[in-house]
Amino acid sequence: MLKGKVHKYGADVNTDVIIPARYLNIYDAVELAKHCMEDIDEDFLKRVAPGDIMMATTNFGCGSSREHAPMAIKAAGISCVIAKSFARIFFRNSINIGLPLLECEGAVDNTETGDIMEVDLSSGEIKNVTKGLTFTASPYPDFMTEIISSGGLIEYTKKRLTSERV
Repeated sequence: MLKGKVHKYGADVNTDVIIPARYLNIYDAVELAKHCMEDIDEDFLKRVAPGDIMMATTNFGCGSSREHAPMAIKAAGISCVIAKSFARIFFRNSINIGLPLLECEGAVDNTETGDIMEVDLSSGEIKNVTKGLTFTASPYPDFMTEIISSGGLIEYTKKRLTSERV
């Protein structure tokens, strides 16, 4: 179960505002996190706490296909991103690094910045604790849940290779 405060954004939040291109020479996730969202929300890092949830309307993660964007979000402490829709490559990059994303129009339409949310990835249930509302997103298939819970595709693959050797 994930639980945190919501940081909500609008449509077409692109990878260049999630992590500006001037930081693309940084490969350390902790260092990337120090610049997460700074061009769209300069106070984001002052407000975010571990476990918080990012939310947006449509086409979140559009733009360049860099893995830096989901890495920065995850390393900043965001446990999950909920939106009405995601850019396809951003979605895949996020799963590959172990950042869960959920599509749920009702949750987005009925949630404001600062609301407290609880998310159950296994069932897809999203609760807006602040407003007492519950929504349902499609849960992940088992293999994607395993990738996310392993911390991403690399760790998932290492785990699978190790278990097959035993």
